[in-house]
Amino acid sequence: MVKVKKCSFCGYDIPIGKGHMFIKRDGTILNFCTQKCRKSMLLYKKNPRKTRWTSFYGKE
Repeated sequence: MVKVKKCSFCGYDIPIGKGHMFIKRDGTILNFCTQKCRKSMLLYKKNPRKTRWTSFYGKE
């Protein structure tokens, strides 16, 4: 059984063979489903709990 990955920003499942993987300098691996998620987290530094289209919205 292949493990399904979750997007580090929005929390939705990433289909097998799709998405982007980003490895930070400290060795932390971040998986993103789309370019929109990658830019929101790394470039714009948005908080997923304050972004309406994520699954983490409104959770504390």
